[in-house]
Amino acid sequence: MPMDLPTAPSFRLDGRRALVTGAAGGLGLGGAVALADAGAHVTLCGRTAESLATLAEALKARGHAADCLVVDLTDIEAVRAAVSAAEPFHVFLNNAGTNKPGPFVDAEPTDFDLIMDLNVRAAFFSAQAVARRMIGAGIAGSIINMSSQMGHVGSANRSLYCATKWAMEGFSRSMAIELAPHGIRVNTLCPTFIETPLTRPYFDNVAFKTDVLSRIKLGRIGTVEDLMGAIVFLASDASALMTGSALLVDGGWTAD
Repeated sequence: MPMDLPTAPSFRLDGRRALVTGAAGGLGLGGAVALADAGAHVTLCGRTAESLATLAEALKARGHAADCLVVDLTDIEAVRAAVSAAEPFHVFLNNAGTNKPGPFVDAEPTDFDLIMDLNVRAAFFSAQAVARRMIGAGIAGSIINMSSQMGHVGSANRSLYCATKWAMEGFSRSMAIELAPHGIRVNTLCPTFIETPLTRPYFDNVAFKTDVLSRIKLGRIGTVEDLMGAIVFLASDASALMTGSALLVDGGWTAD
C-alpha cells in the first residue's frame, strides 16, 4: 500500500493582495519585491509618489501587478479613508518607521513625538484600518509588523527606538489574540542591523560598525535580501499556524 505522504505548504501568494508601507526604499522595497515575486498584487504605500511610481513600473516590467497608494501614515483619518476605499488586502507589511539615535539624557520631547508618532501610533492605526477591512470582507490574512531586534534587547543611544519596538511587540501579541477568530494572523519580523540608504551612514563610524559586528554572531551586517524570504514565509500558508510570534532575523545578536 502506498505511503501517505504529507504535502508541503505553498509559499506562493497568487491571487492575494498585499499592502506595503514605507515601500519606496530599504526594507519596504525589498518586501514589496519579495511579495510580488511570490505572486501577490502589491500596493506600494508611502508619501513620495515619484519613488513609488518608479518601483511600480519596475515591478510591472518584471511581469508583476502593482499600484500605488500615496498617503501620510501619520494622518490617521486619511489612512482609514484610503484603506476603506481600496480592495481588501490579504497581506499587510506594516513597515514604515524611523529612528533618531542619541543618548537617553539628550532626548527631547520633539524627538520622542516624531519617533512614537510613526513607529507606534501610525503603525497601530494602519494595522487597525487594514484589519477592519479584512474582517468586513471575511478575509483570513497575515499582518506582519516590522519590529526589530531592539524590541527584545536594549541598546545604547537607542532608547526611543527600543521604546517603540517594545511597544510594537506588545500590541502585536494583543492583535494576534483578538484577530485569531477571524483567521487573521499577526507576527513581528525583527531584523538586526540591515544595510539600507537610511542605515549606511552609521557604518561610516568605524567604532560603531566594529561594535555591531562583534554582536552579530554570523559576523556580517544584514542585507535586504536576508529578510525577503522571511517576509514571504510570514505572508504565506507556510506559516499558517504561526501567530503572536516574533521572527528574529538577527544573525544571533539576541542569542546571548
